[in-house]
Amino acid sequence: MKSRVFSGVQPTGNIHIGNYLGALKNWVKIQYDYESIFCIVDLHAITLYQEPAELRSKIAELAALFIAAGIDPKHSSVVVQSSIAEHAELAWMLTCVTPLGWLERMTQFKAKSETQESIGDGLLQYPVLMAADILLYNAAIVPVGDDQAQHLELCRDIALRFNSLYGETFVMPKTSMPTVGARVMGLDDPTKKMSKSAQGSGHSVALLDPPDVIRKKIMRATTDSNPAVDFETMGSGVENLLSIFQAFSEWTPDQMRAHFSGMRYGDLKKQVAEMVAVSLGPIQQRYKEITSEPGYLNGILRESAERVRPMAQETVRMVKQRMGLYTIS
Repeated sequence: MKSRVFSGVQPTGNIHIGNYLGALKNWVKIQYDYESIFCIVDLHAITLYQEPAELRSKIAELAALFIAAGIDPKHSSVVVQSSIAEHAELAWMLTCVTPLGWLERMTQFKAKSETQESIGDGLLQYPVLMAADILLYNAAIVPVGDDQAQHLELCRDIALRFNSLYGETFVMPKTSMPTVGARVMGLDDPTKKMSKSAQGSGHSVALLDPPDVIRKKIMRATTDSNPAVDFETMGSGVENLLSIFQAFSEWTPDQMRAHFSGMRYGDLKKQVAEMVAVSLGPIQQRYKEITSEPGYLNGILRESAERVRPMAQETVRMVKQRMGLYTIS
């Protein structure tokens, strides 16, 4: 029996090449090795205010991009988080066994709360909901970026605490991260990770950007003061461009060094832009096909929900029983 893998993305902002290279591309590669569940985590999105119509549109867009990028809906489940009520139900039960101090130590909570005048409780409870997402399906493997490593560690702590209080219930999840392209940096500021929420048109390349926009953004990318690529003294901007090319091309380090050593930055940018544009072309074409077929996407989301709901219901039933909550027999 195959182990179960679970991961998710928030339907906010424009999904970009950092999301693709750090998550989606990896999911496509590993999906047949596991029983795969990939989630559009819209309940996480509303920890900060989202305009309802835009959120609804972004959920559909992200689901279509999952499939366009290569997630096979006949094998893998593509699930909208809020369509499975057990995500929220389990999150509440896990909240009741999670010490407040564990949540207040989360670095993402600290960072986000510093930028908000008023903090909703959902922002604090975000990691518990993430733990519920994972534990709901007894996922053994959770492919996440390094920025989510602390949340995954908290998930393990919550599972361990629940198991110690109520008996062995949850599988301890492990993380899995790709070695190349796992952390794509901003084109305008290569010291910061590429982000869907960042302002500025030159920060990231969205998966749905047309080729001329891709080229314009990459040609404006930050480099360094060297005249050409030097693998011994390169700045973070040049390193980021090379990392993007390598993640798309899957070239070896030796191939990268042989091809790019001594190349002037204008030529480097042109080759990176062409690689990105060519690589995204099939995804964009498939996206157009998916979104132009009435009912296709809703059908996939409905079938996926029906496939995973029994797993979620069984987990919640077991947790209720262990905790002594009333269940109708």
